Amino acid sequence: LDVDAAMRIMNEFKESDPSFAVIKHTNTCGLSSAPSAFEAWQKALAGDPVSAFGGIIISNQEIDKSTADSINEIFFEVHIAPSYTAEALDVLSQKSKRIILEIVSWNLPPALERTALTGKLWQEADDYSASDYNISIPTSTKPSSQVYNDLIFCNKAVKHLKSNAIALVKDKQLLGMGCGQTSRVDAMKQAISKARSFGFELEGAVMASDAFFPYQDCVELANEAGIIAVIQPGGSIRDKDSIAYCDRNNMSMVMTGVRHFKH
Repeated sequence: LDVDAAMRIMNEFKESDPSFAVIKHTNTCGLSSAPSAFEAWQKALAGDPVSAFGGIIISNQEIDKSTADSINEIFFEVHIAPSYTAEALDVLSQKSKRIILEIVSWNLPPALERTALTGKLWQEADDYSASDYNISIPTSTKPSSQVYNDLIFCNKAVKHLKSNAIALVKDKQLLGMGCGQTSRVDAMKQAISKARSFGFELEGAVMASDAFFPYQDCVELANEAGIIAVIQPGGSIRDKDSIAYCDRNNMSMVMTGVRHFKH
């Protein structure tokens, strides 16, 4: 199940710059895209080096020896990549119980099933991408191209977190996330707390929410933490409150029209 979760998040980045994700209990706890596989790995690990212990690691690039040496410094269960150099494979194969997988296809099952009570639940896989969104920017402040790219990256991250979910990103690096919370404001507080616990400054960061804001409390917390832009589905009867707050505080907001809400 963790491998399935890893494949689904990295499927979002299969054609991107070198990218790494670290998965723990089906949630993404580390994620980054960078100019090189080594740098992407270092930034993904930095996002939550504590949770990475015993996790699942996946990349969209071939793994070389220097990256493998760094990965080998921590304990992990499974490593997944499209390919490995012979030297990298020698390094990663040093522990006999470690599972090393090679991606031969990005084709993923188009539907999900699970048992419930006396039957089964079936749903189409959430394969919505940025090209499927009905993008709108309702705030007076518009995001720069760099901030917009971070927002799209952040939305990919939050899409694969258990709801209620919040993700925080800067420079295509996941800084903190809150997931599986019973209120969205709790997910927001968790994301900020995790980011700060690993030494990240949130000034200039962006935030993604997997579903709309029923109140403006999350954008208030985001602004107080230094976050400058928000991406969310929209659709709340109180959208105007969050938009107005962003306008008063020079924050930008992007709406996608698509709620993810992973269960």
